[in-house]
Amino acid sequence: MRVASGALAPRGRLITVEGIDGAGKSTLAEGLVTALPAVTLLREPGGVALSERIRTLVKDPGLTVDPRAEALLYAAARAQLVHERVLPLLEEGRDVLLDRFVDSSLAYQGAGRGLGVDAIAELNRFATAGLRPALTLYVRVTPAVGAARREGTDRLEQAGAAFFAAVVAAYDALAAADPERYVVLDGGRPPAEVLASALTAIRAMP
Repeated sequence: MRVASGALAPRGRLITVEGIDGAGKSTLAEGLVTALPAVTLLREPGGVALSERIRTLVKDPGLTVDPRAEALLYAAARAQLVHERVLPLLEEGRDVLLDRFVDSSLAYQGAGRGLGVDAIAELNRFATAGLRPALTLYVRVTPAVGAARREGTDRLEQAGAAFFAAVVAAYDALAAADPERYVVLDGGRPPAEVLASALTAIRAMP
């Protein structure tokens, strides 16, 4: 588990699942928690009452949300989840699996919305008190595959092809820059094979 300099290191492990909408990351997360029942699964945005209310706002297709407001809302939801649920679980020695975390904001708001990855990273360091995953499972699909799988019902899912191309490029860059943390999984493979590869990576963790 990685935390900001000077912070206490939690005893449990934080594992995150990342990827664009339609990649199959939520299917993977559900499979992992079935295979590893001791792991606590939480989603982003959400997981606690305040964050679930923010989730309703940011996903509402009837709302016009400025990109900066969007980034701040995601960071606020994340801060509440981390401090109300994630850190207490980790400090108890429990492993936590998060369906999305900071890397989603780096890719979606930093790259997709054009706000800058560095700016969004700094905002989220503050929101999470520097908490970082021990392992990130990146379910990678092309923008075209993601688009074919998405239902397109919420505000972010309705973003265009150029947006998702930028998001995938950002995820690819994040994975390349941090190969010790990232495991890239081919989301085009059958879900059972993706799950098996993910379990292999988790079981190899120290």
